[in-house]
Amino acid sequence: MTVMTAAAIEDFLDDVFPQRVGTIEGVDHRRATMSLAIEDEHLRPGASVSGPTLMGLADVCLYVAILAEIGPEPMAVTSDLHCRFLRRARGDRDLIANARLVKLGRRLAVGEVQVFSAGDEEPVALVTATYVLPDPD
Repeated sequence: MTVMTAAAIEDFLDDVFPQRVGTIEGVDHRRATMSLAIEDEHLRPGASVSGPTLMGLADVCLYVAILAEIGPEPMAVTSDLHCRFLRRARGDRDLIANARLVKLGRRLAVGEVQVFSAGDEEPVALVTATYVLPDPD
């Protein structure tokens, strides 16, 4: 069971992280799904989605999965992120990110995110990341 809904997380992020990318599509126990409508600023030469765009969406999606479990915490921060680019992300398709928390401890959260071009069955990127969680008060 989550402690924050997708709508509550969107409202929270509007206040503390308005420059984020993507739209929350849903949250569930230790999971989040987000989408990103691809625009020209997300593209690199060759009409492919840029690596920073893929990594940014994945990072925010994992943050959303964490917030759904722990509640509003602005100081949960990425401490490690590794991205494997698996295939070209086409610039004419939106992105979909599916995050799953692998471990949620008192101080660390570890997760993985698969990023897809909309309509494709195979991911374009696989991201693993670790977040540091602040000390509970």
